[in-house]
Amino acid sequence: MTSIDVLLKRNQELGEVTPGDRSSPKPSLQVAILTCMDARIRVFELFGLLQGESHVLRNAGGVVTDDMIRSLALSQRKLGTREVLIVQHTECGLSMVTEDDFKDELESDTGLRPTWSVEAFRNVENSVRTSVERVRRSAYLPHTENVRGFVYDVKTGKLTEVE
Repeated sequence: MTSIDVLLKRNQELGEVTPGDRSSPKPSLQVAILTCMDARIRVFELFGLLQGESHVLRNAGGVVTDDMIRSLALSQRKLGTREVLIVQHTECGLSMVTEDDFKDELESDTGLRPTWSVEAFRNVENSVRTSVERVRRSAYLPHTENVRGFVYDVKTGKLTEVE
């Protein structure tokens, strides 16, 4: 049985028990949460979210990239979100690589060098500050006054706001 098969079986067993409002693609709390793809971050549990309350955007590192700006622009302009919550975390895999080393590895394996940025970082608080500033400075986002950034401690579950 593959991992996908396991997940599909769990879905069948779950049934229709997920609480929340599924009537609209517009999040009822008008917030978009951008975080890392790390499996230790259980976004719905972390914030007590119900279905339909928030957009949840994820990528490696939880960093604001051009694609995240694209998603946030759609979220704000077409689906009514007004706030952005950025959550990065301790012990992130992205802090364990470097931009050039990872690109060198990919180029060595494939013969092609990526044109995209890895967005590797060493200091998570500085990475959060950079991501918050990218949202605040984006010309594509009409709602940049309520943008806040946090670091999630994967060991304790504590959220710490980055000023």
